Order: sequence, then C-alpha cells, then structure tokens
Amino acid sequence: MSRPIKRVTVIGTGVIGASWTALFLAKGLEVVATDVAPAAEASLGRFVEDAWPALTKLGLAPGASRSNLQFTTDLPTAVKTADLVQENGPERIDFKKKLFAQLDELSAPDVIIASSSSGLTMSEIQSGCPSHPERCVIAHPFNPPHLIPLVEIVGGTKTSEATIQAASAFYTALGKRTIRLHKEVMGHVANRLQAALWREVVYLIASGVVSVADADSAVAWGPGLRWGIMGPTQLFHLGGGQGGIEHFLEQFTGPMTAWWKDLGSPELNREVQQKIISGVHAEVGSHSIEELAARRDELLLGLLALRAND
Repeated sequence: MSRPIKRVTVIGTGVIGASWTALFLAKGLEVVATDVAPAAEASLGRFVEDAWPALTKLGLAPGASRSNLQFTTDLPTAVKTADLVQENGPERIDFKKKLFAQLDELSAPDVIIASSSSGLTMSEIQSGCPSHPERCVIAHPFNPPHLIPLVEIVGGTKTSEATIQAASAFYTALGKRTIRLHKEVMGHVANRLQAALWREVVYLIASGVVSVADADSAVAWGPGLRWGIMGPTQLFHLGGGQGGIEHFLEQFTGPMTAWWKDLGSPELNREVQQKIISGVHAEVGSHSIEELAARRDELLLGLLALRAND
C-alpha cells in the first residue's frame, strides 16, 4: 500500500460525500465524484462553492482548486484512475457488499477502498470482495467532514495492517485526527457516545423533566463547551484537582455509578418523536437549515482556529 494518493474517487455525493469532496479539493487533490441521483452534479457544485470560503480560512494547500473536480455517473470511469476510493453510499449492508464487490473488480489491487459507513462493520462489507478484501477499511468521518477533524479507522477481519497504516497516514496528512478501533462494534466509537448521550436526553424529555431547548442548552452551554477542548476522562482528571483522576474516582465512583443505574431506557415511539419534533421547531423558530448550518460552521471555524496548534 505504498501508492501515492493524488487522485481520490468519491462515490455518493450526499451530505458526507460532498463534504469529503470539498476537503479533498482544498488539500490539493484531484477528485472524481460519481452519483446517479438526479441533479447530483449541480448539488455537489453548490456545496463545494458554499464550503470554499470556510476552507480558505482554514488554509488551502498548494495547487488547491475547485477546477480539480470531475463528475461522472459511470462507476468504472470514476474509479479507473483512483489512488483511493471514498465510499459514501446508503447505509445498507446489501448495497455496500454489492458495491464493494464491483469496486474490488474495477480498482487496481493497491488502491485503498475506504467506507464512510457510520455503523456497519467492515468484516460484513468486505465479505463481498473476492479478490482483495485486505485493502478495504472503514474511514468514518464526523459531519461535516470538511470541518470536523475526527476520522475513525476500523479494519475488518481481512483488512491488512498495511492498509490501516496507509489510511491513517493519508487522513492524518490531510489534517484529520484519526483514532483506531481495535475491535469492530456497531456505530464505531463517536456515534455510540453520541447515541448514549441522546438516549438520556430523549428520556429526560419524554419524562417531562426538561424541554428540548433546555436539554440542548444543558449540553451546549455546559459539558459540551468543555468537550470541545478535552475529552471527558481527561476533564475528570482535572476535576480531581491536584489528586487527578485517582482522587476523582475515589470521590465520585459512588455517585457516578448511582447515576448510571438511574439512567433511562426510553422508547422512541411516535408520541415521543412528535414531542421532540415540536420542541425542535419551537427552539429553532424561523431559522432555516441553511442558516443553522452556517452558524454551526462559523462557530466551528472559531474553535478550530483556537485549537490550530494542538
């Protein structure tokens, strides 16, 4: 897996694929994008154009240009000259197995095939690859990939160590923060953590403890601010004062485990869903998705600027 990566094929240009495309272009790579959805090419062009000012603020690589983007609806043409494939298809195992079987046949043996899958395991996906499953790997970003640095690297049972190392090196060179999972689990790591928190948010809303807006405020203006700086375990190390994590565990193991036992297991039924839907619309008011996303990205840029030297 020593092939230099200069041209990336992006398969699927929805929210994640379009964001990957913008990032790859900003890092000076050539990109061939493919999607069979109607108007996909126009939609991708608009996304890249809208994302470019933020990427410019973060710093463009030498040679970075939106003109380095090509689009085709033909899969063989898209992967013909790829050095790496970034797959962003629907989150269905039957679809991904079939697609990876095609990519295994169409791509040169030393081309890494990376999936952005948010929860499926690579062992399942690569089981459809008869020739070179060892070059298949999960490279799961966090939305939006062109701004959020995290990429989770997960190999399947047939993924080679060389592929994992090469993929990690590639994304790190793009300025991403990669983490490696040593075991496959549904949802990987970040989504499981996110799901665990939101489960309790849903429980508190469904139980009438708090409104949707106040639950969001509790996270965004409390622990969420700290989590944008350090992870929870490191923060608890600080919470232990001079005694560090040892003192924290001595002092808070009892209360923390008592809270764990009291955490809820809500049913996300239609009634609860409607309560959340109504609460969200009341919270955001007349602001459009585009306006909210722009505000999110503006604040992310500020935080990323502060953390640029970390």
